[in-house]
Amino acid sequence: MRRWPMLGVFGVALLGLAPGMARGAVGLTVSELLESSSELAGKEVTLEGELIGDFGFRGDGWMWTQLNDDSYVSTPIREGGVPVGGNTGVGIRMPISLGVDLDPPGRYLTRGPIVRVTGIWKYHDEERQGESYLEVESLAVIEPGRQLDEGPNWFVIVLGVSLVGVAAVFWVTRIDE
Repeated sequence: MRRWPMLGVFGVALLGLAPGMARGAVGLTVSELLESSSELAGKEVTLEGELIGDFGFRGDGWMWTQLNDDSYVSTPIREGGVPVGGNTGVGIRMPISLGVDLDPPGRYLTRGPIVRVTGIWKYHDEERQGESYLEVESLAVIEPGRQLDEGPNWFVIVLGVSLVGVAAVFWVTRIDE
């Protein structure tokens, strides 16, 4: 008999962990969203990924950026990731108030913030000249952005030391004329 109250507590906890899902949002990858774009038009969806590129702040109170969820999000190339295909992302539009405190977006040597966004999928939106994008209603930062370490380029270092060594040998063994 005591099982039912615990199930209720467990259910409330699950709702708190996934606010987008609690409202009926469909959790997808960007690839799944793009494959089913027309069927998901006007539906609420949840995506997770890295914000990349630039933050385009507009005078109408909205900002635009790109959300990628490809393999480079979990393992950037600069941290041992292997190049596996192209980037997979989708444009997102959100109120500027959601993006004010975000770390800079990802680019070379910068890992953008990893976020979970929930919003309405706008497929070929007539109000935006046929653009497809996610109009974000909520955003949660999963992991803050950070700088990536480029590390030394050992090929260049070895080549440079070798050339200096060759020059030193020529200098020491030069023939005076």
